[in-house]
Formats: sequence, C-alpha cells, structure tokens
Amino acid sequence: MSGIFDANNQDSALFIGGTRVSGQQVRSQNVMAAQSIANVIKTSLGPVGLDKMLVDDVGDVTISNDGATILQLLEVEHPAGKILVKLAQQQDTEVGDGTTSVVVIAAELLRRANELVKSHIHPATVIAGYRLA
Repeated sequence: MSGIFDANNQDSALFIGGTRVSGQQVRSQNVMAAQSIANVIKTSLGPVGLDKMLVDDVGDVTISNDGATILQLLEVEHPAGKILVKLAQQQDTEVGDGTTSVVVIAAELLRRANELVKSHIHPATVIAGYRLA
C-alpha cells in the first residue's frame, strides 16, 4: 500500500498520464506564462503604442490597443495567465484605464520575485517585502 504513495513510484495508478512537477518548476512556468502575456500587450503601451489585430474563430476582426480587450480575446488557458486577464478586467472595471500597465508591472514583479526565490530568499520574505513597498 505504501508503494502507491511513494514519491519515486511513477508507475502507480496515481501517475498514469501525468507528470510530477516541483515547486521551482511550477514557479518558473507561472512566471514564463505571465511574461508571455505581458510581451503580447506591452507593445500597445503608451501614446505611441501599436494596435493589435485579432481574428476570432468565426473570422471577426478586432483592432485594439486596449490591454483588457486584447487579453479577453486571447482565450488564455494557463492559470497564471488567467489571473493576469482577470487583473486587467478588474483594473478596467474599477479605474477604466491602465490595463496594459498593470499587467506589465505584475509580470515584472513576478519575474523579480522568482529571481529572489532562486537566490534562496524565502517566498514569505519576498511577499512581505512587496507588501511593505
């Protein structure tokens, strides 16, 4: 019975078709997803930002430089990416502007936090520092 829950037993029924990912790998994947989302929309930032042309499944074309609109039409599947989409929607609802900026800043904060954790600084310390800032 203990063989099923053994960390090295990848042949058990609990691991069929799945993979085990460590905490650092998950953190890195989340940061990479956030950076990917930010990279898509950061060129639309500012007064000389570029418009994005998006085509949906039906073939309808949308041209926009609004971060919330672009992210809503991207159909993001990654959980960390979905959080950034919700962040942009919340920013749009509460303030009405700054959706692109808030996503780019959040992605950069995640990237810097990941670097600190890789430097052996405990995540709770990083969170406490961000709250103080």
